[in-house]
Amino acid sequence: MRLLDNYEMSTGVSETVTSEELIENDLFLNAILETEVMKCAHKYLVSKGHSPSDQQQFKRQLYNMWFRLYHRDRSGGEDSCGFEHVFVGESKKGKEITGFHNWVQFYLQEKHGNVDYKGYKAQGNRNTPDEDDHVLNLQFSWKGLVKPVGSSFIGVSPEFEVALFTILFLASTEKVTTAVVKVDEYLLGDGGVSSGASIGTSYPKLLSSNNRDL
Repeated sequence: MRLLDNYEMSTGVSETVTSEELIENDLFLNAILETEVMKCAHKYLVSKGHSPSDQQQFKRQLYNMWFRLYHRDRSGGEDSCGFEHVFVGESKKGKEITGFHNWVQFYLQEKHGNVDYKGYKAQGNRNTPDEDDHVLNLQFSWKGLVKPVGSSFIGVSPEFEVALFTILFLASTEKVTTAVVKVDEYLLGDGGVSSGASIGTSYPKLLSSNNRDL
């Protein structure tokens, strides 16, 4: 999943995808396509006319959405892709954190001493998260850079996030999409910014939880 301890991308710096990274990307897509959640997502997308029924063509569609390089910073070369931004995290010219919306990456980076958890950004009158929270707004620093507020699913699988964000991205005809979806007892706003046929960003935004106003 390219969730590596020393892996960090900075926008504005051209990137070259190595043969090793191509293999990792391919293995990741093969693995998630075997899961029930991605099979369900694929079936749904085919039924709506958003994706081809052939799995190899669907896999190419996913690759272009998540791993194809594009220009995030127009001043340089191809420097970003959807997966790096959403799941790994990037820095903007080495000055601020962008993306980084995956709890597994947060766990691994914290475990290796790269992330310093600053606190939970509560909404309403709530001061702390509890065992029923599956989306959190966090403040943290990563390799010396601070992210004032970052939102992530907690405890879900990577294939769940890929499936959800892929469906919302493909179902939208707008460049910027906000969709309210019911997940468990949460209402989530998903914000997506497209970059042509590729995902620019996608993240959960907690609106309400367990029928409580936040």
